[in-house]
Amino acid sequence: MTAPTNTITGATPNIGVREDLEDTIYRVAPEETPFISNIGTKKASATYHEWQTETLASAVATNAQLEGDDYTLGAGNLTTRVGNTLMILAKAGGVSATQEVVDKAGRDSELARQKVLKTIEMKRDLETRAIGNYAAVAESGATTRKLGGMLAWITSNDSRGSGGSDGGFSASPGPAAATNGTQRTFTEALVKSVWATIFTNGGKPTQAYMSGTHKQQFSAFTGIADIRSEVSGKGMATIYGAADVYVGDFGALTLIPHAYGLTRDCVLVDPKMASIATLRGVSSKALASSGDNEKFLLTMEKTLVVSNEKAHGVIADLT
Repeated sequence: MTAPTNTITGATPNIGVREDLEDTIYRVAPEETPFISNIGTKKASATYHEWQTETLASAVATNAQLEGDDYTLGAGNLTTRVGNTLMILAKAGGVSATQEVVDKAGRDSELARQKVLKTIEMKRDLETRAIGNYAAVAESGATTRKLGGMLAWITSNDSRGSGGSDGGFSASPGPAAATNGTQRTFTEALVKSVWATIFTNGGKPTQAYMSGTHKQQFSAFTGIADIRSEVSGKGMATIYGAADVYVGDFGALTLIPHAYGLTRDCVLVDPKMASIATLRGVSSKALASSGDNEKFLLTMEKTLVVSNEKAHGVIADLT
């Protein structure tokens, strides 16, 4: 049936009916920064941050000496000096004076809201650069300084597809990017091989970062012993289709899916052997107003420190 003639309904404009708008704003976006959140922090004091690495001579089984013998000095254990360039990250925004004072749903201040969102975006930008295969770049003319990412550092413990090659550190401004190889299937054998190499070199990774697709592939490895929980009585069974921790011959790896930073690589990380060095933390400053508005600039200046690349590993060029 239809409503009686002249019945007031929502089908015709009814002046004075208030809108029903929730006082909440819902955001769905990958905003976590697991890599830079899990590794350490330290202070930088220049635009190029340096540190030293060292190693030991190979172990030998013939270090046997004569009684009362005299000795010649062995080669000294010298250090290697490495470094990475600091990168300035920035986000700017502005809000009209009117939009700052009108009655709004979900926030009191539009300026404050914009600063929060831009800060999240800037930290995601740092995360993407820090975990990725990016070469360090020195500033020259209009070319900006850029930090070298984790995947560019790793040369000792890696598995690459056909045609792939290492990047690694040789001199300032930091590491060169690795060259991508032919992509191949992600397998448990690849993980075991790289992990064994890391162990031989003295590394002890505890975390594995990978894309969501590769996390699903990892969860399908046959090393998972049991995919169902024990059921008592008439209870419903639970099927386990994923693994959060992989226990192998050299310890346990926490599996961390990355929503936006990795697409073709799985990187094994010892978080105690990497950190973010900061010259300038996140800061906000007001920009000169050019009219009836408020403008702001957010900045930070940071780099990635890979204490010793032998502590980490990568399975690269995955489909």
